[in-house]
Amino acid sequence: MIVLRCNFLHYQMNSRHFHFTFHLDGDYMIGGLFDVHSVTEAVSQDRPEAIDCSSQPFVISNYRRFQLMRFSVEEINNSTSLLPNVSLGYDIFDQCSVAQNFPGMFNLISVNDTIQPWDEPHGDPTKVSKMIAVAGPFSSTETRTIYPLLMMNFIPLVSYGAASSSLSEKLKYPSFLRTVHSNKDMIEGIVTILLHYNWRWVAFINSNDDYGYDGRDLFVKRIKDTDICLAYSKELNHNTNISQVFQQIEEQGARVIIAYVPERTAETLIGSAIQLNVTKKVWIAVEAWSLNKNLLRDERIQNIGTVLGVSQPVVNIPGFDEFIYSTVEHMYCENQDQHSCNQVCNCSDVSPEQIADADPSYSFPVYSAIYAIAHALHNTLQCGSGGCQRNVTVEPYMVLAELKKSNFTLLDQVIQFDGNTDPTFGSYSIVFWNQSGEAEEVGYYTFYPSIIFSINTTKIQWFTNGDIPTSLCSKECRAGYSKKQDGIHTCCFNCLICRNGTYINTTDDPFNCVACKETEWSPAGSTSCNLRVVEFIPLTDIWAILIMIVTWVFVGFTAAVFVLFAINYNTPIVRSAGGLMCFLILGCLVLCSTSVFFYFGAPSVSFCIMRFLPFLLFYTVCLACFVVRSFQIVCVFKMAAKYPTLYSWWMKYHGQWLFISAAFLTQALLLTLGNSLSPSKPFNDTQSYHDKIILTCDINLPSCLIPGIFLFSLCSLCFIFSYMGKDLPKNYNEAKAITFCLLLLILTWIIFATESSLYRGKHLQTLNALAVLSSLYCFLLWYFLPKCYIIIFEPNKNTQQHFQGLIQSYTKTISQ
Repeated sequence: MIVLRCNFLHYQMNSRHFHFTFHLDGDYMIGGLFDVHSVTEAVSQDRPEAIDCSSQPFVISNYRRFQLMRFSVEEINNSTSLLPNVSLGYDIFDQCSVAQNFPGMFNLISVNDTIQPWDEPHGDPTKVSKMIAVAGPFSSTETRTIYPLLMMNFIPLVSYGAASSSLSEKLKYPSFLRTVHSNKDMIEGIVTILLHYNWRWVAFINSNDDYGYDGRDLFVKRIKDTDICLAYSKELNHNTNISQVFQQIEEQGARVIIAYVPERTAETLIGSAIQLNVTKKVWIAVEAWSLNKNLLRDERIQNIGTVLGVSQPVVNIPGFDEFIYSTVEHMYCENQDQHSCNQVCNCSDVSPEQIADADPSYSFPVYSAIYAIAHALHNTLQCGSGGCQRNVTVEPYMVLAELKKSNFTLLDQVIQFDGNTDPTFGSYSIVFWNQSGEAEEVGYYTFYPSIIFSINTTKIQWFTNGDIPTSLCSKECRAGYSKKQDGIHTCCFNCLICRNGTYINTTDDPFNCVACKETEWSPAGSTSCNLRVVEFIPLTDIWAILIMIVTWVFVGFTAAVFVLFAINYNTPIVRSAGGLMCFLILGCLVLCSTSVFFYFGAPSVSFCIMRFLPFLLFYTVCLACFVVRSFQIVCVFKMAAKYPTLYSWWMKYHGQWLFISAAFLTQALLLTLGNSLSPSKPFNDTQSYHDKIILTCDINLPSCLIPGIFLFSLCSLCFIFSYMGKDLPKNYNEAKAITFCLLLLILTWIIFATESSLYRGKHLQTLNALAVLSSLYCFLLWYFLPKCYIIIFEPNKNTQQHFQGLIQSYTKTISQ
């Protein structure tokens, strides 16, 4: 025997005198837990003591749900198809307090007025409770509090309002079901609205109970991988300074407030906002208060801003209004001397109109909860059109098993539960609190069979008088700018422009600029990269064609000189120019000219090698010949008299040909080794221009630079020898001609080096080809052409006597 003390009477379990609206006899009983009254403040007690709920504030919306359970049971009892010839009864208790309503719970789980949790019934009908299931309670905290008592006998607890996601854990709550969606679905709907309107800087206010804590935790987890940031979070209790809460929200600059609180807390919060003149906010209401009639009809509600709510669809339950009018008018809710704890209401002044017009939230969850229990009992009793099996002993766990398998249609909705015994039916309505004091439906959010979100923004009258309000910590960066986080929130940032060669992809990573590929480019402030233009000088280019024509002209002129010199080989002018060596020079100049043709077209490894190898190799021979020629001129006129031994050795062993061969072999060896170790190859120049790729050939040390240095050394040596002969006879001074040619050669490559340091475009290859061609023409025009002129137009100077006269004149000058 359990004895508790109510604060208004001494209560024992065996005194079962009920107020007629809270109790109905039947073959099988359903328990009901409704917050007809609500405790406003928790009272500290030093011993277990029940509370008189009727002395607490009356909640008409919960009273409406209480009446809906009575209506559902009566409707089922009047049905000929559901539980035929079986009557359902109910015991309903006012669950006004979380911790002080245990007498009612003990009453629900008692058998013959006693509780013996460890006594097995062993098939004794007198020890089997008629209580097959309990509908309720409304809140998650109440559910978690009472659930262990029902768990002892696996009594199904079907809640119409407990939304905490933790109740989906079947290991902890195996006999719990609910007909309302969990907080997880509610948070998903809220976040969808925030993302739809790009509200990224929000405040979250929650109640200090399981419902509020669970909602906040789910919200923080859900927005983790989104652009939404939690600007402010606060839990409300009886001691919260609401004025300070709104002040802190204002300081953070958040214009969207999510109030994840139950109905009475919402009335206090919104009432304070009105009194404190909180304006220009978007309020997101949850299903607990999104249809609250007291707030909706407050004329000052428009002052706080725009209110959007996520609510349960208002379902019209046929016959319920008639039931209210037919039964409530005959009720007398005065206190009686003998009744059970919290089975009385202080509601004598409540009219049927007020009940019918109360907040309709959770109506269908209550209705479907009672029908789910009835259908489970129907299946447990194996009912058919002829009736039910009365000889079946119904245990709560049997009803629980059938509840989990629920599959029936109620008001065009298929009532089923998933593996976590959460409902697979139902949806959310998106409502807007309009100026007429109504919650106008402006959209919906469905779960099954797939998630569908729709909202009609044109129906919403924003407090901004047209434009959708914004709620951002930092304004969105312009296109082409990356975000640099400012503080702990990713929503707070500074904007930095992406540099040349980078771009920003806000979808993948809005905080880092991404470098373009080598084949792409982008200007500063780009959101994508562009393909670079690939440039080189094609063979069809006008400058390429002109240069190749000039090259062929050079080959023709060189061939003509070759023929002219061959015809006049034995004349003094040809022999003074070098004799047989002239033909070697002319042949090497022609071979050098082949390099010019490989500066045009798309570069390849063979093209790159042929650009440099013929010129470096055969121009080396040319310069070696001129070095020898300059040396011989100096020796003839200066060194023959002073160094006769050296002169005789030079003439005896043909020193000129030994030097030329050594220079050729040295250069050939350098080029072979260089192109074997590191051949010149195509190179994509991506550094010179951000929007172009210049196709060229790389110039590396082994294959080009070292042979080039060797060539420069020969040029310097040639210049030294030729300069030494500057005072030789005017009309017989080959050294002066060679010196002039070398000066032109050096000037040509100085100009090219200057241009290549200032310009890196595709026409650099054209300039390089011109430099090569100029190097060839300088010797043809300024060394060989004057001699051709004498041979053709001044043959009198091309005689032995003329040359002997010049030598004798120079000898007399030296002797004097």
